[in-house]
Amino acid sequence: MSLEPNGIQVCRLSAASQKSICDHFQRLDLTSRWARFCGAISDEDVLKYAQNIFRHNAVVCGALVEGQLRGVVELRGLFQSWPSTAEAAFSVEPDWQNIGIGDALFERMFAMARNRGVRTIQMICLKENSRMRHLAAKHDAQLHYDQDATEAILRPFWPTPASLMEEIVGETRSYAHRLFE
Repeated sequence: MSLEPNGIQVCRLSAASQKSICDHFQRLDLTSRWARFCGAISDEDVLKYAQNIFRHNAVVCGALVEGQLRGVVELRGLFQSWPSTAEAAFSVEPDWQNIGIGDALFERMFAMARNRGVRTIQMICLKENSRMRHLAAKHDAQLHYDQDATEAILRPFWPTPASLMEEIVGETRSYAHRLFE
């Protein structure tokens, strides 16, 4: 788990985190759910989605503040093609936005994609989701607009010793933290 500014800890999540992920998605308000799922979604459908989050070649990372999961990024489709194209999706609880959680999750997601040979990362958000558009633009994504949505495309470089070490150190810290909790 890496400790970011503002006490944000970012770590890779596993099936053992299932309840925390479900709770996180349940805490999203209607606006945040609309932004994350690109439309209205019921509590029941949110739970179904969260319960299946680790299927379909997904890597999931979480941002914890004071031990509570407040943000999630999913990287899906990692092993469906070569060179790999993956889709990234973010959610941050409303009361925890604008403190750096999105940036911290973005950095970890980008390093993990890079280290897995992903050549294209795609993010799609509704046109009114200015926070997601800002996050993508801040990280040099190519933005493509249509009448309802914005598509952000990122093209990671190949892995480097530094990007591999960043992920290894983050995972080691996460393991040590869980071990001594």
